[in-house]
Amino acid sequence: MARLDPEARVAIRTLVSRGTSNSVIARLLDVTEGAVRYHVARMRSGRIDGRSAKIPKASCVAAAIDLWRESEGGGPINLAALHDWLVREHGYRGSLRSVQRFWTKRYPAPAIRARRRVETPPGAQAQVDWAHFNTTMVGGVARDLVAFKMVLSHSRREAIIWSESKAMLAWLGCHTAAFRRLGGVPATVRIDNEKTGIVKGAGSWGVIHPSYRRYATTLCFHVDACPPRQPQCKGKVERRVRDQRSALDPRSRTWSDLEELQRWTDAQLVERSARLICPASGRTVAETFAAEREKLTPLPETLPEPFDIVVLRTVGLDALVAFEGRQYSVPFRHVGERVEIRGCAGTVQILKDCRIVATHPRGTLERLVIQPGHYEGPNTTRVIAPPPLGRMGAKMMELATASVAYRSIDIYAALAEVAR
Repeated sequence: MARLDPEARVAIRTLVSRGTSNSVIARLLDVTEGAVRYHVARMRSGRIDGRSAKIPKASCVAAAIDLWRESEGGGPINLAALHDWLVREHGYRGSLRSVQRFWTKRYPAPAIRARRRVETPPGAQAQVDWAHFNTTMVGGVARDLVAFKMVLSHSRREAIIWSESKAMLAWLGCHTAAFRRLGGVPATVRIDNEKTGIVKGAGSWGVIHPSYRRYATTLCFHVDACPPRQPQCKGKVERRVRDQRSALDPRSRTWSDLEELQRWTDAQLVERSARLICPASGRTVAETFAAEREKLTPLPETLPEPFDIVVLRTVGLDALVAFEGRQYSVPFRHVGERVEIRGCAGTVQILKDCRIVATHPRGTLERLVIQPGHYEGPNTTRVIAPPPLGRMGAKMMELATASVAYRSIDIYAALAEVAR
């Protein structure tokens, strides 16, 4: 005889009241006819299951269980740990199952919080996340790759950028590459609490990484951090991460280089967008994306180069700013002004009013990096130009910037000729 759950017994009562035969009910519930006859007989006699009136065995330690529950502060309860404690401290001889039955009967399950399903308007939000793919064969070598995924919340159009790192330079570089593929920037970008995005705290009270904040300001989008331990709050990109492991897993073949893998991924995403349906519009993802693209913020003519450090410095009287233990020259007209310094992959960029005013190589052996042209030019209303170089100084600068072969000439003879 099959054991029927409460819903099945209610179904039996309803069908019997409508005159349905026991054999038909048995076929509908996929049980034996004897099981149906048994429950119909119990319902007609009004008998009550005697097990429901039995006193739970764990009732003898009810006070100890209440004390344990209060000590947990209302958080999740490990009933296996509770059972071990009862056996050890109170000599309880019942099974773990008896404790579970007592707990279920004494403390009903808490109320379920419903989730709010939100569909954002076109251009309002993109969600990003990382997906890990270990031992991917690239160039004949097994590499651990990460896929940066950006999904537009409205159209579900996505961009995937492959990388071997999750550092700040890779984080911003993947953002830039994804924005290029989407053809614009959404109003907000919802991120997980990665250290490259949130340096302290989490969610709405987290502190955004200074470099990422500056990058977002430059491209005009708002950083929206996901609440901690709630992946459903960025469910659209979480769903795409799961789908990629079955539909776009790069470990199914070998690749000559990352560029080949990236080209294949881009082509696959275009093909999928023309085939998949967007639930928000009922049209294909490609058609919905074509309409949403008009709502995205246009990309600037020159996208910012990825940077992992950003600081503000005041330009000194000698038109120099300090950064990473070195001093870099700036056009003299910015003396006394606050400028922004970005540490990029191989360069140091110095910006004023979001415009690059100087670029220098990064991490050089020299501790003083100067471009002579930064000290040339006419006066401004605020700054007087430095005194011009004399004949001797001009010749020294010419020799300093000449080729190695030219510098092999007797430098002393050249300067003596200028002195005469």
